[in-house]
Amino acid sequence: MHTGKYVFAQLIEFLPQKTFQRIVMKYRGDKYIKSFSCWNQLLIMMYGQLSGSASLRELVCIVTAHAPKSYHLGFGKSVITRSNLSKANANRNSKIFEEFAYKMIAVAQGKRITKEFEIAGRFYAFDSTTIDLCLNLFWWASFRKTKGGIKVHTLYDVVTQIPAFIHITEAKVHDMNAMDEIPYEANAYYIFDRGYFDLARLFTINCIGSNFVIRERGQLQYEIIEGEDLLESPDNILYDQTIRLTGQQTKGKYPVLLRRVGYYSTEHQRTFTYLTNNFEISAGHIALLYKNRWQVELFFKWIKQHLHVRSFWGVTENAVRIQIFSAITAYCLVAIIEHDLQLNRSTFDVLRILCMSLFDKTPIRELFERPEYVNDVAENGHVQLCFNF
Repeated sequence: MHTGKYVFAQLIEFLPQKTFQRIVMKYRGDKYIKSFSCWNQLLIMMYGQLSGSASLRELVCIVTAHAPKSYHLGFGKSVITRSNLSKANANRNSKIFEEFAYKMIAVAQGKRITKEFEIAGRFYAFDSTTIDLCLNLFWWASFRKTKGGIKVHTLYDVVTQIPAFIHITEAKVHDMNAMDEIPYEANAYYIFDRGYFDLARLFTINCIGSNFVIRERGQLQYEIIEGEDLLESPDNILYDQTIRLTGQQTKGKYPVLLRRVGYYSTEHQRTFTYLTNNFEISAGHIALLYKNRWQVELFFKWIKQHLHVRSFWGVTENAVRIQIFSAITAYCLVAIIEHDLQLNRSTFDVLRILCMSLFDKTPIRELFERPEYVNDVAENGHVQLCFNF
């Protein structure tokens, strides 16, 4: 009989359990708990994310069917039911799972900071995604008259491809208000879509000593201090100008100079205009930074398709927060494993293979070392099939 650890048990070895337990002690999460601890709860929630469970009922049914393996999977010895998992998600402090998610984010960023990028520095894209909810069930998430929803505002690290900051609000909260919650770093670059065009808040970023890149919105009144049109630019840069705002309100909100860069996208066959407070890097790099803002959109699409943050396993705000931060923890765990085992695969490929192998006892690395067929043309002209290991 083949012996060894289940793939899921191998995965949780990459989780810093002592760090999690310190957080649990901080919030007294396991007070009066005899068997189903916060750690067991986290593993159940992460298993649900990785296995693709669509509901709490489905998750409990799968775990119950494999009850003899629960101890070896890390779920604990207690019988897991819908009621005790539902109560745990509703009543245990979501700050435990939020703080641990940020610890995992820090670990994942530290490991993947060596990824190569065209420009040196720290670059973050900020955007939000709306998750629709049924107002009759999620009464606390009012959005419209007959519709509920929440917004997940995300600060995405462009270089490491890891979310650096998550802020959850009701869907009716305007995107620009979330800019006040960003933990800005000096000398870092923050990339915004034009939905975040607020000159007063952008001037605050400038005063902090950070840099921003944002698409121009509306018809700004300004005077050109320096710069001219670039007719033959290899980077498709149309103009690189230094401007001063002259509008009655805009010059009061942003009283210092701005840099205005025009870029023609051959892919979209249209011109984009960017504003920034950075005058050091090239105009081509400004356009490149904004192009990389799309990574946060891909992250939202990826996490909605491959993790479960669209259908929730509880109706309270606390349960929703626990599920979202468990999904972020699972995402970071997959990114850490890809780095530590040097799998040289995309995060999606790693997740796809691991999801189908949770009850396998094959070492994780072996799952990614299967032979590949390669065509090799011999000297006699015949095509031979060979294996590359």
